[in-house]
Amino acid sequence: MLRNLTSLRSCLNNPLKVISVPQSRDLCSTMSSEKSKKISESFVNRVKSRLSSFNPQFLFKRGEIDVLHSPEKFYETIKSKIASAEDRIFLASLYVGTSEEELIDCLSSALSRNKKLKAYFLLDGLRGTRESPKACSASLLSRLVDEHGDRVDFRLYRTPALTRLKEALIPRRFNEGIGLQHMKIYGFDDEVILSGANLSKDYFTNRQDRYYCFKSKSFADYFFMLHQLVSGVSYKVAFSSSEKRYKTLWPSSNLAPEPNSDQSAFYRECSRLLSDFLDKAKGDEMIESGSSLYPTSVFPISQFTPLFEKRKDLSTEKRSILTVLSEMKDQSINWTFTAGYFNMLPSIKTLLLRSPSEFGKVITASPHANGFFESKGVSKHLPNAYLYLCQKFLKDVEKSGKNKHIDVFEWKKGIVNKPGGWSYHAKGIWLSESDLDDTRPALTIIGSSNYTRRAYSLDLESNALIITNDSDLRGKMQDEIDNIMTYASKVTLEDFKTEEERRISTGVKMATSLLGKRL
Repeated sequence: MLRNLTSLRSCLNNPLKVISVPQSRDLCSTMSSEKSKKISESFVNRVKSRLSSFNPQFLFKRGEIDVLHSPEKFYETIKSKIASAEDRIFLASLYVGTSEEELIDCLSSALSRNKKLKAYFLLDGLRGTRESPKACSASLLSRLVDEHGDRVDFRLYRTPALTRLKEALIPRRFNEGIGLQHMKIYGFDDEVILSGANLSKDYFTNRQDRYYCFKSKSFADYFFMLHQLVSGVSYKVAFSSSEKRYKTLWPSSNLAPEPNSDQSAFYRECSRLLSDFLDKAKGDEMIESGSSLYPTSVFPISQFTPLFEKRKDLSTEKRSILTVLSEMKDQSINWTFTAGYFNMLPSIKTLLLRSPSEFGKVITASPHANGFFESKGVSKHLPNAYLYLCQKFLKDVEKSGKNKHIDVFEWKKGIVNKPGGWSYHAKGIWLSESDLDDTRPALTIIGSSNYTRRAYSLDLESNALIITNDSDLRGKMQDEIDNIMTYASKVTLEDFKTEEERRISTGVKMATSLLGKRL
């Protein structure tokens, strides 16, 4: 890890070479009229121009991005890529399920077969140790450290907002409301899978999410650098023979001082590191190829608010999403928005409600598809909290006079935690153009974010914004929406008036209003 952190410091002092795409001349070649062509070119080029001013831009050929549609395919792909990795595996997730022995065995077998292979893990330090001293993510992965030594680097990020005093006063699990490492980055050599899914049984079997596979060395290198940067301001995990089976330490080679020892210095150094990373990744190296060879542009967008000093936040996710939505100035640009945990950031909601789009669609989880349905303790009320937020959104749609232009759907496939029941965890945005011969999505956002107030204030998030003229990829994006809509049913305000199970208690309404920032 020391060598990698040294290399990272060097990279931060030298611009990362990233492909910048020329303005596309044939993105709209399938348009049905000259008027439509002008509209599309104006929208796409405005978006690309504005995004490239503060984001790196990567170019992809046809076939270099794949879309998975099922948890089973996601799990099989993860295991397959672990088994075939030659140089590096780098995984960032909220947690690893405590029963994922097969996944750990797969990782251990790959490391045993190939002595050149190195593995890097980044989990959240609160969620990843929640069950300790019983089996937890940290104790599970510490076995790999014990078996394979320094070829395994395992890090736990702990939000600097959790001071010693707060940790002493706030019960375990509730302290996760202060902030988490929420990124989902699954890298293997020169490939990366971006998703909203974590690494546990339900995400591999019966929890619907989204999964995009990217084949690009420069793109993989970018996310590896991001992984290493956050790892460099996180605790290192070592194996221990104690009851917990792991221990944590803050290496002297880390990129910043330990937050509990000098919080001001920690924030100051993290702000500098992230500012350098986001700035130096803005390469402008051109390649001599037209959009027919490279029809897809991808912009990595991330949210690192918890690591920046106040008023110095240079995170790009929120800024990028608001930039794209603010460019929806024509009724031909239609949108689809989904989030399993529906608590839309007010500024995102405002732009969607104000857009002249002829058709907008929101897909969210039914209470019966919410992962917290019938859970123990306070969390059992969360499905009703999100139901209340859905009702409030429908009222906002009505107040805005958009009833004929915006529909809300609930996703339900059985009842979660019952035989055959699934939960819904997908999150994303798609944009398409109704005036074109091809009305399939041409833009999407994939990654960890739920587009909530929490995502833009408390957690670490990482996503990719994709703009494409690749017919095959657009088809896969449309298939993705169609697959989700198979289990989605329209919900209206009238349903809240007539269905008893949609009655929300005053207590839930009050708690949701008070704690909305953390949902």
